Amino acid sequence: MKSFRIKTNLKCGNCVAKVQQSLDATSEIKSWSVDLKSPDRVLTIEADEEHALALAIDILAKAGYRAVELK
Repeated sequence: MKSFRIKTNLKCGNCVAKVQQSLDATSEIKSWSVDLKSPDRVLTIEADEEHALALAIDILAKAGYRAVELK
């Protein structure tokens, strides 16, 4: 399993709630969490395949949030 980190502009629990259902419903994403205390508002996902990273970024974009992979 790999860990992927994504810089987002999620600001609060309500923002996270807007994407929660979609992230939970994506079978490629095994688990995820958001660090709202980090200045980069980092979303960390655990997944077996790198394709899950693109899916998470797409979910955030469709909900109106910025998302960029942190290397």
